[in-house]
Amino acid sequence: MRLGILSDIHANLPALEAALEALREEGVDEVLVLGDTLGYGPHPRQVLKRLRKEGLSPILGAWDLRVLYPQFPVPEGVGKETLAFTRKQLKEEDLRFLEGLRMSHRSTYEGVRLVAFHGLPGNPEARPDLESKDRLLPLLREYRAQTLLLGGGHLPVGRNLEVGLVADPGSVGLSLGGEHGADVMVLDLPENRVRFRKVPYDLGPLLFDLRAWGLPLVLEEVYRTGRFPSP
Repeated sequence: MRLGILSDIHANLPALEAALEALREEGVDEVLVLGDTLGYGPHPRQVLKRLRKEGLSPILGAWDLRVLYPQFPVPEGVGKETLAFTRKQLKEEDLRFLEGLRMSHRSTYEGVRLVAFHGLPGNPEARPDLESKDRLLPLLREYRAQTLLLGGGHLPVGRNLEVGLVADPGSVGLSLGGEHGADVMVLDLPENRVRFRKVPYDLGPLLFDLRAWGLPLVLEEVYRTGRFPSP
C-alpha cells in the first residue's frame, strides 16, 4: 500500500495543489495530513475548501488550535502577525470543520500500525528531535507503532530504528529545507519504505495574494529560499 503524507500546509494553496498533483502521479492509495493547515499564508479558506473537496481530514496542529482557541498561547513573530487575518477570513463552516478534527491519526495498514501526531503527543507546539533515538524509541513502544509520523519540524527526515520508522514529512507550504518547493512524503507499506520529494510550484499567485492582503513581506523570502532571513 502506498500512502502520501503531507504536513504544515500553512494556508499556501499553490503549494498544496502541487503536492496533491505529485501524489496523484505517485499513485497513492490514501493521503494523510499532519496538521498546521493554517497560519502564515494568504489562503486559509481556500486550503480548507480544497481539503474538504479531496475528502481529507487533517489532524490538528498548533496553528490550527491558535485559530480556533484565542486562549492558546501564541509566540511572538511572523505567525502572530498573520493570526488575526486568518481568523477574519474563516467562515462558520470552516470553524465547524476544524472543530471536528482529531489530535492524532492511528490506523493499521497491511499489518503495520501507524500513529501520527503534529509535534509530540499532547504537545502540538513541540519540534520533535528526530536525532534523539533515546526519545523516539519509547514513543514507538508506548504507542505500539511500527510507523510513527511527527509533523511540525518543516524539514523532511526519516529514521529506521530497531522497532520501526519515525519520520517528519517536512512542510508543504512553508518548507525550511533551504530551497523553494513543497515537501511531499511517499510511504510504502508494509515495507516501511519512505521517499521524500521537493515539488516546485508557481510563486506568482502566492506572492500576489500575500501583498494584496498586506501580510508580512518577509514571507516572500521564505517562499523563495526555504529559510527565514537571518536577524
